[in-house]
Amino acid sequence: MTMIKGYRRPDGKVGIRNHLLLLPTVVCANQVVNRIQQQVPGSVAIPHQHGCSQVGDDKERTHKVLVGMGKNPNVGAVLVVSLGCEVMNAEQIRDEIAETGKPVIWIDIQDEGGSVNTIKKGTEIAKELEQKIASIPYENISLSELIVGVKCGGSDATSGLCSNPALGRTSDMIIDKGGSIVMGETTEIIGAEHILAEKAVNEEVTKKLYDSIAKFETEIERMGVDMRGSNPSPGNIEGGLSSIEEKSLGCISKAGTAPLQGVVDFASEIPGKGFYFMDSPGNDIECVTGMAAAGIQLVCFTTGRGTPTGNPIVPVIKISGNEVMAKRMADNIDVDTSPVLQGKESLQQAGERIFKEIVSVASGELTKAEILGHQEFSISRIGISL
Repeated sequence: MTMIKGYRRPDGKVGIRNHLLLLPTVVCANQVVNRIQQQVPGSVAIPHQHGCSQVGDDKERTHKVLVGMGKNPNVGAVLVVSLGCEVMNAEQIRDEIAETGKPVIWIDIQDEGGSVNTIKKGTEIAKELEQKIASIPYENISLSELIVGVKCGGSDATSGLCSNPALGRTSDMIIDKGGSIVMGETTEIIGAEHILAEKAVNEEVTKKLYDSIAKFETEIERMGVDMRGSNPSPGNIEGGLSSIEEKSLGCISKAGTAPLQGVVDFASEIPGKGFYFMDSPGNDIECVTGMAAAGIQLVCFTTGRGTPTGNPIVPVIKISGNEVMAKRMADNIDVDTSPVLQGKESLQQAGERIFKEIVSVASGELTKAEILGHQEFSISRIGISL
């Protein structure tokens, strides 16, 4: 049995990090949260641009992501900071996160009498929460409790030839060990969705996958836009990709060969073991945010052009098949799979190296993105601002 190191939460789930999360419910609370974070360096903050002037599904999505970030097992405790007049219901956010059994405290800027008072009180609370979670035991945990997101961004020709299929070998190993894999990027399976659909475990899953594609294409048509005009991106084309279909064939290979167990909505909890697809934007930051809010503990991210981004609460392992870029951006890339293209290594061997990196990171080793402090966070919106 392959073991990793982690923190067992009161709800039974396992985190591989023990973050104190500072969560603003609205853009107006960002600065207060940032100042608290500066006073408590061990904490992480997720400032964002939303939380007010939102209605319907758009409002619900923001609520869902904020709650999901708080519930993620990599988070040990949460300080929620609201303004007091936003559309987000801070009390409800606190209560839903508290269902996990972890410590959650809510303070409100208007109730506290302004920014200075809230920063002072929030800093005191954050320091107390930090001390509290520092005593949580660090345990040996089976890798079968790990849920790994697989993502690609800044793709080039080497992505589909090397890093994505190597990651696919890793995905098979994780699932063989009892773990789970989540792949997103609805926009980036277009043209290859029929191959993915053939792996679906039943007709219901197949239908939901095709419905995800249709919904997106309908929305693009409503806007009067041809997405093929922007995908592949100029950087993808410069890197040797010719069409969205070619890009998609590389994209889907990172999920490996396991059956597709289900299709989940953006930021929705993963319901079982095995391979799942999340209906999500292809945008790197938004997709990884959706995965983090769904409860995954770690992301493997392939890139040929060089994408440095990370996430506030989830370690992001960067993998490349582009030797030149991997050397040029060595401070960003964790695993270089280019020896496959040089005939020095098989895809299976490269996949085994990625697997070892996952076990190390899941046991506490920091990724390059974590070392550099990359904490990109962005909520995907589906509505207009009022």
